[in-house]
Amino acid sequence: MVNRRTFLLGSAGVAGALVVGWKLTRPDDRLGTGVPAEVAQGDVPLNGWVMIDADNHVTIVMSKAEMGQGVHTAAAMLLAEELEADWSQVRVVQSSIAGIYGNRENIPNSLPFRPDDQSLKARLSRDVANLASRSFSSMLTGGSTSIGDLWGPMREAGASARLMLCAAAARKWEVAVDQCVAKAGKVLHPASGRSATFGDLVPLAKDLPRPVHPKLKDPATYTLIGKGLKRIEARAKLDGSARFGIDALPDDLLYASVLMCPTLGGRARRCDMSKIPCPQGVVDCFPVEAYNGGTGGVAVIAENPFIAMRALCSVFVDWDHGKAAAISSKDVRAALLKAVEDEDGGHEFYEVGKAAQALKRGKVLHMQYEVPYLAHGALEPVNCTVKVDDKSAQVWVSTQVPQIARDQVARVLDLPKENVHVHEQLIGGAFGRRLEVDFITQAAAIAAKRKPRAVQTIWTRPEDMSHDFYRPACVAKFSGALDADGKLIAWRSASASQSIVEQYLNRMYGLPAAINTILPDATMAEGAFDQPYECENISVRHTRVELPIPVGYWRSVGHSHQAFFVESFLDEMAAAAGKDPIEFRLALLKQPAHRRHVEVLRTLVERAGWRAPHKWKDKAGVECARGMAMHESFGSVVAQVAEVCRDPRFEFRVRRVVCVVDCGLAINPNLVEQQMESGIIFGLSAALQQEITLVNGQVQQYYFSQYPLVDIETCPEIETHIMASTLPPQGVGEAGTPPIAPAVANALFVLTGTRHRTLPLLKAPPTVGRSHDAFCAVHATSCKPAPKR
Repeated sequence: MVNRRTFLLGSAGVAGALVVGWKLTRPDDRLGTGVPAEVAQGDVPLNGWVMIDADNHVTIVMSKAEMGQGVHTAAAMLLAEELEADWSQVRVVQSSIAGIYGNRENIPNSLPFRPDDQSLKARLSRDVANLASRSFSSMLTGGSTSIGDLWGPMREAGASARLMLCAAAARKWEVAVDQCVAKAGKVLHPASGRSATFGDLVPLAKDLPRPVHPKLKDPATYTLIGKGLKRIEARAKLDGSARFGIDALPDDLLYASVLMCPTLGGRARRCDMSKIPCPQGVVDCFPVEAYNGGTGGVAVIAENPFIAMRALCSVFVDWDHGKAAAISSKDVRAALLKAVEDEDGGHEFYEVGKAAQALKRGKVLHMQYEVPYLAHGALEPVNCTVKVDDKSAQVWVSTQVPQIARDQVARVLDLPKENVHVHEQLIGGAFGRRLEVDFITQAAAIAAKRKPRAVQTIWTRPEDMSHDFYRPACVAKFSGALDADGKLIAWRSASASQSIVEQYLNRMYGLPAAINTILPDATMAEGAFDQPYECENISVRHTRVELPIPVGYWRSVGHSHQAFFVESFLDEMAAAAGKDPIEFRLALLKQPAHRRHVEVLRTLVERAGWRAPHKWKDKAGVECARGMAMHESFGSVVAQVAEVCRDPRFEFRVRRVVCVVDCGLAINPNLVEQQMESGIIFGLSAALQQEITLVNGQVQQYYFSQYPLVDIETCPEIETHIMASTLPPQGVGEAGTPPIAPAVANALFVLTGTRHRTLPLLKAPPTVGRSHDAFCAVHATSCKPAPKR
């Protein structure tokens, strides 16, 4: 029998051979030869990323989903910069599904190694992951990898097209290529004063050789990158012409509404629609199976969505509740607590020194932290529109994984993949929920019942909230030791949760749970093992717990809760040492590799007024306090100070947040600031009142009234400061979320003297009973057909 150590050592040998072979191959070429989604009449592709028409419009092909993060704008800036395009003439179009658009960053970024780990094992693993990403990459928008993934190919695509246009001008004017320069949508020949627009030259350029890996611009000459340009899709969103998933309206459209088994993972044995009071407009009613890790249920198809939703209120369903029916929140907590009882159990993600021995001396503290399941709560309702005929399928959907969606729809409909056409729409919020395809394959199966008519399946808010793939609940135990000088000499953490990767790979690809024995799921412990703090004795372990509750990727994934644990722990250790929280952290950041973190913290001290008293009364006599946290995730370092005040309406209120971020080169500072604000508000909503609870396998939260969002009344003032950097751009979509919960919790300790080790920080609002009953009570009306959309 091959044990884990033998497997890893053998893999390292194979990896070395693979890496040597890979490094002898040609550099990766991702420019392509013309595979945009839909080429409009007059558009001339110069490579797979850019087209130009005779009117000088530059159309940039987007391989990433736009879900509010601004990636279409930032990515377009990369290409337009190197192309020397006129920004006012730049537009974007969604790409087709093709190999050059696969995400090359996702696999390498998923490895269970610290960013500063330069061991042979880590380096070989990264090299193999980079090789694997070429061969097995899939189109994906997630993990804050979009700009990192496009940083190379988008700039190369722009530079390659620019050189082709300059070559066309040189041929036309019979001059040397190096005498021609591109600027603001034109090619100029300064010596003669001649010029031509890109549109004039593109017919000559399209057949010229395509340069691969061209020389890129000196950053000192950038004219677009680094500027706060307006979002490229902003006008369409303001005038209503932007098209989200729910806006897909093909001809002769029917609508479906679904009622899933109230118990997660359950199914419908049978349904009876004979008691629908007035079936006018109802087309069909039938059970639907569970797809891609989802829950089975019943679908009603009708002439408009309101009839379908109302009709479901009268359908009798015989449910098979499945194995999750025995699970409630107290059972989940008990399983997690049992898993962390053995602090030497699970997988060791990081170890240095001898933490167990060091914890026997000095001043020792022990803490336990807990976080609940969380839903994504995206504002656009879950929806998907599908048209099926005997040979093909058309899918209109907001998704982060168009390639997986295509492949899974093909599987469900038993069609060749090339006969399934995915029309990717703008996304009205995702946060990881649109990495799943359960609702897409479900919609395809429903539409197959009424082919060749198109069917749009829409979930109600209660169905979405109670049938999500949740951020895992997690429990962690920490121990720390201080020497006589208040220096941290030992740090041990043991946490437990379900594995997202294990479930995701199973529901998407059918891979077994044994995948975790080959390489552990880093998302379980990320944020705990990969932080920069230097302590001579550290042990970080995590135990995987199996539970029949669906879990998935939630904004910032493991960092979302491990940051709360780690930064709360460090704050407690600083207090026990009698030291300032920032000075305590700075003492753990002495290596040159951690200079970024030091500069971020020092900037935070200045920008947040940290040297002032940490507890004070404002002009109205209200007690206020501040706390801080710092966290590295997705390549970015983010530190935040939260100011909280007593408030009789809310127990307390977060009044102000100061955020400092080092995200490498900020492509568009406006977008970075927006994403920091978004991440803070998203994380603050979860920290204050959000949680998903279970009773007999059934989720108890159905509306935002039980799962509150920070709104205009409760949103703090947010101040963001972006550090100047020459590093390549790093992730920003998720990096702002992790520090906010511990910053607020640490501020509450200063304000009240009480440690908050469990989220949410405020009392959760009451639940309202079973989701479908609540929905039908709210929408109890006749089945009189409503006007068609």
